[in-house]
Amino acid sequence: MTPALSARIDALREDLIALTQDLIRIPTLNPPGHAYLEICEYLDHRLKGAGFATQMIRANGTPGDSDKYPRWNIVARREGRHPGQTVHFNSHHDVVAVGEGWTMDPFTAPLIDGKVYGRGACDMKGGLAASIIAAEAFIAEHPDFAGAIEISATADEESGGYGGVAYLAEHGHYAHVDHVIIPEPLGHDRICLGHRGGWWAEIETKGEIAHGSMPFLGDCAVRHMGAVLSEFEDKLFPAMARRTTDMPVVPEGARSSTMNINAIHGGQREQEPDFDGLPAHNVPDRCRIQIDRRYLAEESYDGVRGEIEGLLDGLKASRAKFDYTLEELNHVAPSMTDRAAPVVTTVHRAIEDVLGRAPDYVASPGTYDQKHIDRIGKLQNCIAYGPGVLELAHKPDEWVGVDDMVDSAKVMAHALRQLLLGR
Repeated sequence: MTPALSARIDALREDLIALTQDLIRIPTLNPPGHAYLEICEYLDHRLKGAGFATQMIRANGTPGDSDKYPRWNIVARREGRHPGQTVHFNSHHDVVAVGEGWTMDPFTAPLIDGKVYGRGACDMKGGLAASIIAAEAFIAEHPDFAGAIEISATADEESGGYGGVAYLAEHGHYAHVDHVIIPEPLGHDRICLGHRGGWWAEIETKGEIAHGSMPFLGDCAVRHMGAVLSEFEDKLFPAMARRTTDMPVVPEGARSSTMNINAIHGGQREQEPDFDGLPAHNVPDRCRIQIDRRYLAEESYDGVRGEIEGLLDGLKASRAKFDYTLEELNHVAPSMTDRAAPVVTTVHRAIEDVLGRAPDYVASPGTYDQKHIDRIGKLQNCIAYGPGVLELAHKPDEWVGVDDMVDSAKVMAHALRQLLLGR
């Protein structure tokens, strides 16, 4: 990396901090999809000021899109002075629910001991800010570059990305793109090549309602679900734990197949908090669970689904009155970019030049928007690279380190230099 470009980014340190704080202070909570227009308008003003042409794109008709909570995205493009390739930085602007356990207001974005705190700090508004600073510094230092730089901030990654990158990919917004860098919080010295697959489903067990004092006259759907959970504990979870992958998934526990039970609902619905009456006495006639099954490149979709169906069908054959329905909610295949892909080798060299050491290669335990770049956009030249500690994502007192953001911005700027100047 040239000393001049590095010094330019160092000079923008305070701007980087302020930009990150401004982004965190816009509470883009998903669900329901709050303040999406506000953050896109903020970025529209910022990027136009840096010479980018911008598009505000609403993902009409996608899950969650409504007049109250429209799914807004922004795509900005800065043309170089000569023809060349297009480098696209994509960040999602939505953040998850705050949750309990915070020791500070999650949307005030204080700077404490070199860390900016707040919901979305590491996942991934710090990465979005770093990509903007990197692009602005590169353009200022090398205004004669060839090709184009794009920066997007997209909706709903935290709920699948269908109102964001998937919508953009379906409408051809990546057809002209050559390289994609997604600044997810994988660390300034690591390149993330892809992610595990995910299969989400809802299982419902059936029963028969009856008076709670005479449960023998009914059929308890919750007890049937208990049998399902016992099968999972005795058979499925041990089998998954024995499977490992050659994907460089971090952390270590995610090198095996995993499944989370997201929710369970059975019997009477919970009453409003101000209701102080007593429950009615009924045998529950249905019980539902939602499962989040993360699977490895060495597994198949048919095998993952078939394994669950096999356990349920076994209960149907062996357990009196047992019946169930299984509904798929979503499916994402594993995605992995080849280590020889141009964006991988370029960022590898940039990390070596900026940090003085070779990067680690990792894969993400959860999915991110590479899945849509890959499957819909048909571009297998995409990585995740950005500042932040992955384990802080979605946690209370989430933070991103300023030094981490500065280093990441330098790597991104140096990658631009290699891709758009050829040096």
